[in-house]
Amino acid sequence: MKIGFISLGCPKNLVDGEVMLGYAEQAGHEITADAGDADVIVVNTCAFIDNAKQESIDAILEMARHKKDGNCSRLVVTGCLAERYRDELRKEIPEIDAVLGTGEVPRILDAIGVGDSRLAARDSAIPLTFFGSSKAASNAGQPPAAGRQPLPTYIYDADTPRLLTTPRHFAYVKIAEGCDYTCAFCIIPTLRGGYRSRTTDSIVREARGLAARGVRELLLISQDTTFYGIDRGERGALARLLRELNAIDGLAWIRLLYLYPTTITDDVLDAMAECEKVCRYVDLPLQHASAAVLKRMRRPGNRKTYDRLLNRIRERVPGVTLRTTLIVGFPGETETDYAELEGFVTDTRFDHVGIFTYSHEEGTRAFALPDDVPASVKRRRRNGLMARQKKIVATAQKARIGAEVDVLVDGPSPQHALVLQGRLEGQAPDIDSVVFLTDCDTETIPRGELIRTRIVCARGYDLVAKPFESAPSGPRSWRAP
Repeated sequence: MKIGFISLGCPKNLVDGEVMLGYAEQAGHEITADAGDADVIVVNTCAFIDNAKQESIDAILEMARHKKDGNCSRLVVTGCLAERYRDELRKEIPEIDAVLGTGEVPRILDAIGVGDSRLAARDSAIPLTFFGSSKAASNAGQPPAAGRQPLPTYIYDADTPRLLTTPRHFAYVKIAEGCDYTCAFCIIPTLRGGYRSRTTDSIVREARGLAARGVRELLLISQDTTFYGIDRGERGALARLLRELNAIDGLAWIRLLYLYPTTITDDVLDAMAECEKVCRYVDLPLQHASAAVLKRMRRPGNRKTYDRLLNRIRERVPGVTLRTTLIVGFPGETETDYAELEGFVTDTRFDHVGIFTYSHEEGTRAFALPDDVPASVKRRRRNGLMARQKKIVATAQKARIGAEVDVLVDGPSPQHALVLQGRLEGQAPDIDSVVFLTDCDTETIPRGELIRTRIVCARGYDLVAKPFESAPSGPRSWRAP
């Protein structure tokens, strides 16, 4: 069988997709990038906010047309949208042949319709859900009502087959699944289940295998990466994991994504500062700065506690890059609340900021609140914050001109012919700005090479640099201004 696959949403969803591809390839199926040539098409969906749901539905409808006009005889929908709207998908899109929720990843061979599902049997005791089953329980942590799906419990391990879809020099490693928090705006605990950490041995074995395949950068992900091990009663587990990963030959960078303000401990910061391969990069989704808004969001902290936390991070990890995400337009957000958030962004001077307008999602606790901030006001506030952040970044980028920096080469730039593209230690793939490399031979510098460069100018959020040494440089050779 030729299997076409589309994966939408976050890196955590991407890993699930790579596992499904791994099972399909292990069973002897051929993976094709041409949907028109596929016998089976799998759409791995996202359902976090309205825009993501619409993107997923559009992709499903587009692929459904291949059942009429192409070779496709079977359409499978997986991921968060499938977990959230099983019955609705079947009712509204009858071209769908099978639905897999987030806890049913190993059942992909059954869903495809051809293959030996025993290959995946050890990974899941959950029966495959075809049409007619109800969607997952609406409140995480509560027992499922009669006729409802139990919350997912699945998580992959080092022995699970996986086909990487990222460039071969970097890979995401999911160190835990699910979430125990009750943030008012978030549906993830319902879609992914409670927090559950993988064992350190499983993660280290997977990391060694990835390094042996040429992976140079590991990106550790979960819904709250700094909560790792706490659910198992293993305090300090993340810091110990980082030190073990730091000893693996072949890796250049180890990056942490999705940290939580109440679980960032000093031992993790010390490991980040002391381990030469662990990127000094803190991705900390704070969501807001107003105490009143944070309380309604069911998030911890306030402006004062966040200031103390960020100062502690900067003191313990010199040269650290700070990234955050913020939400504007949450129910009840006043102009005073927004002004406090604006001042927080101005004073903190984050290196990277992602700003989202609040999406009113059924199944979340915030859905009971009135969506009382008009869409035009949400857009104005978002645009205002982005304009302010752009000025902050412009000043910081100007200060970097002339600095000597190490750049991890990602390959030819999709934007500029004859130019390579790469990233600094403080830039994560796909979500942050990049470095364009000029005056270099694009044919001889491979992806994943760590090269020494000098920054010559800035273009918006991005930087332009020239290599002056082709050999890999030593770690920790530059500290951010």
